[in-house]
Amino acid sequence: MKNGLLERLAAGPVICAEGYLFELERRGYLQAGAFVPEVVLERPEQVSALHREFVHAGSDVVEAFTYYSHREKLRVIGKEDLLEEINRNALALAKEVAEETGTLFAGNLSNTNLWDPEDEDSQRLVRSMFEEQVDWAVDAGVDFIIAETISHAGEALCALEVIASTGLPSVITMAVHRSGLTREGGSVLDACSRLSDAGADVVGFNCGRGPETMLPLLEGLASQISANVAALPVPYRTHAQQPTFQSLRDERRPERPFPLGLEPFTCTRWEIAEFTSAALDLGVSYFGVCCGAAPYHIRSMAEALGRTPEASRYSPDMSKHAYFGSDPLLRQQNLAYKDSL
Repeated sequence: MKNGLLERLAAGPVICAEGYLFELERRGYLQAGAFVPEVVLERPEQVSALHREFVHAGSDVVEAFTYYSHREKLRVIGKEDLLEEINRNALALAKEVAEETGTLFAGNLSNTNLWDPEDEDSQRLVRSMFEEQVDWAVDAGVDFIIAETISHAGEALCALEVIASTGLPSVITMAVHRSGLTREGGSVLDACSRLSDAGADVVGFNCGRGPETMLPLLEGLASQISANVAALPVPYRTHAQQPTFQSLRDERRPERPFPLGLEPFTCTRWEIAEFTSAALDLGVSYFGVCCGAAPYHIRSMAEALGRTPEASRYSPDMSKHAYFGSDPLLRQQNLAYKDSL
């Protein structure tokens, strides 16, 4: 039998690749805007292929693509009748790849865009939405359940309560916006402590912030909570003045770069590797890359953790490059010409 999430974390870091929405949109199988993953019904082979690519690159987890497959998102596009079918199909696709690769199979909840700290009706509705998605995940046989990209502490705690009722391990990651606070206006570190104290197995941050602006949030977190610490940044060059990828601005373009013009801000594989090493030193044990992630980012993360996933067979060997290499078999006239390229 394969080890579960907690056993794997006890043995060393775990990588969970995310970023399905952005990557499938870039490939032309998902519409930006609503970002509803109808692709799990329309082109399921594309979802399965991306699952396999992320595992090939080093992911230890196949996360069911049920992000934004909740009742509110489907209501907005007039397809609420597809709710159960989308969830069950996404879970089946992920389970198949997890079983063939020996990786962990995770269910997924996301921010609902409905939570209102002052409105108990909204809170009951959110809980019911979490419950139906968790029920489908349990039916599918998931190894653990992720609740991610949640910026209300209350909504994160609600998701944890629903997951905890199943007895399955939980991963709760919060998205931290420009203020650096929860949507209620409280400390995100206090929110993480509350989640840990409430029994979450893994607690931390995902999405929103790139490596440079997520690292400060991680400082000291491991010493404040008993849960494992998670860090899944977006692969974009956020900075102190523009700390989230939604706040990035491109001086060459009048439009807001998010979400369609982020390419100029993309992190290199070196930057992802540097983040991984720094986060490991801060006590992070659950890693990943969120919206914008491509398989090469995951490979860089895995290699920074000392691993050699299957994709490492094709890691760069610039010694063979005709102009920038060092192999003695290369032609000298090309090597001498490199500064003229």
